[in-house]
Amino acid sequence: MNNSLNFGSQNQIKTSIATILANLFFVVLGFIVIFPFLTIFFASFRPGQELIRYGLSLKIDPANMSINNYVFLFSGTHSYFTWFKNSMVLTLLTVTLTLIVCYFVAYGLTMYDFKGRNLLFFLVIATMMVPFEILMLPLYKQMIDLRLINTTAGVILPRMTAAATIFFYRQYMMGLPKALLDSGRIDGANEYRICVQIMMPIAKPAFAAMAILSSMGAWNDMLWPLLVFRDASKFTLPIGLNTLMTPYGNNYDLLIAGSCFAILPIFIIFIAFQRYFIDGMTAGAVKG
Repeated sequence: MNNSLNFGSQNQIKTSIATILANLFFVVLGFIVIFPFLTIFFASFRPGQELIRYGLSLKIDPANMSINNYVFLFSGTHSYFTWFKNSMVLTLLTVTLTLIVCYFVAYGLTMYDFKGRNLLFFLVIATMMVPFEILMLPLYKQMIDLRLINTTAGVILPRMTAAATIFFYRQYMMGLPKALLDSGRIDGANEYRICVQIMMPIAKPAFAAMAILSSMGAWNDMLWPLLVFRDASKFTLPIGLNTLMTPYGNNYDLLIAGSCFAILPIFIIFIAFQRYFIDGMTAGAVKG
């Protein structure tokens, strides 16, 4: 009896030590992840001359810290709010259209059996292996032929059918029972109602996960909008912030403050969808 109690106590001690070590590991990992954000946040309150002299660090000197960078950011003669608004509109349209189009593509590749289905899915996956730098010039030529240069549609169209999003939706929907389709047909629902009113609500976790990832990609995208847009009034936030770096002077204080404030929308999106995020990312791992 005593041996059993001692064995149980040893197991509890080992479990407690393992838990403490795991928590310590994740605390250290969390600090490593949050370190760049903390350095940018504190640097946004420091003058540009100090940033050039000492660089980014966690050094906090109240005497050299102020909100002047943010005051100038929100009241200066630059076009920061125009860039911010353009990024918000472009991200909202891109994410909405991408999620809807990719859902319908993945739904057709998952829920219907037809000749050539696997070949089509293979072609979709094959596009993931092609770097964007290779597709950039053909896409640019196509936008010129379609007369979509310097338009929002020219930026959105190439992103509407994201292969990674289609793949994720398909993996998620492979875990859904196809009996739901038969139940809907027995009740008299047409294929469109089954797809939108029955299957789409079940895929909310997948939509939430892809909304976060797609928003990050669209919000931070710089190369393709830079190629398409010609008018400075249509520049997005990454392009606009890059214009602050000139051969005649670098507004590091404004650049850091603008970059720090630009993190806010993605942070809000993650907070809004975080309860669905883990479910959506792990649902495709288990089928049944």
